[in-house]
Amino acid sequence: MQLKQVIIAHKANHPQSKAWAEKCAKQLEARQCKVLMGPSGFKDNPYPVFLASASEKIDLAIVLGGDGTILAAARYLAQQDIPILAVNVGGHLGFLTEPFEIFQDTETVWERLQSDHYAVQQRMMLTARIYEGDKINPQAVSEAFYALNEMCVKPASIDRMPTSILEIEVDGEVVDQYQGDGLLVATPTGSTCYTASANGPIIHPGMEAIAVTPICPLSLSSRPIVIPPASLVSIWPLGDYELNTKLWMDGALATSIWPGQWVGVTKAEKFAQFIILRESYSFYQTLQEKLQWAGARIHYDGNRHN
Repeated sequence: MQLKQVIIAHKANHPQSKAWAEKCAKQLEARQCKVLMGPSGFKDNPYPVFLASASEKIDLAIVLGGDGTILAAARYLAQQDIPILAVNVGGHLGFLTEPFEIFQDTETVWERLQSDHYAVQQRMMLTARIYEGDKINPQAVSEAFYALNEMCVKPASIDRMPTSILEIEVDGEVVDQYQGDGLLVATPTGSTCYTASANGPIIHPGMEAIAVTPICPLSLSSRPIVIPPASLVSIWPLGDYELNTKLWMDGALATSIWPGQWVGVTKAEKFAQFIILRESYSFYQTLQEKLQWAGARIHYDGNRHN
């Protein structure tokens, strides 16, 4: 990998993350690399400025923070084919990040990157648009929104907790109507986040699939489903006359859904690309560590395979 122009995004209002970003910037600039650096957070979105300011191809994005910081980066950088080195500096679970211990010797990290001593993991993303008109000739009335974890359609109100009635179609065929708190359309990456909290399936990130999970449905028969990645998921809000229904991408507000409009969700054309520095990576070990899987209450070691 060449390191001629690099993005460094650090978690906003986190001194340790900012300090490491500044250290990385100095080291890379000493290697004749142009660095674009800035904070990323709820009120800080540096990526449009980064992309507009780039004088040449961006070789790498170093993102220092937690999973929320990484999700924001992926939504902008995946469509530009920019690989992401995500490091857990100031995060909590860190599902998507490399351990901070591996990153501490930063000079060695730069040597490894320049000598191609790393792996790249591709993760599927979703894209969504708002449509209106008839089903045969729908008209897109919004920009394309992207998510690495999930698209969520749910009501939002300041002074009450409304429920929603959502009809879902897959490839033009009505599947079900859900009455409840909303609906999640998730990638395998997102299956361990909000979808897992809603009792959805956990899917290995090496797979390409879409998980559709109702949030707190008012029917015991409403179940999560896993569908092929090429599916078109259409979500129709029913009976919404007060503009309570919103589309969310990775927990961030995308847009409102007006009466008569619906959401179309598909697999995005581009994948998020993550740099892996660990010598061995195990999704199952990550599940055990991050979700604190403890196994049976009575631990049994007998008759193990050698």
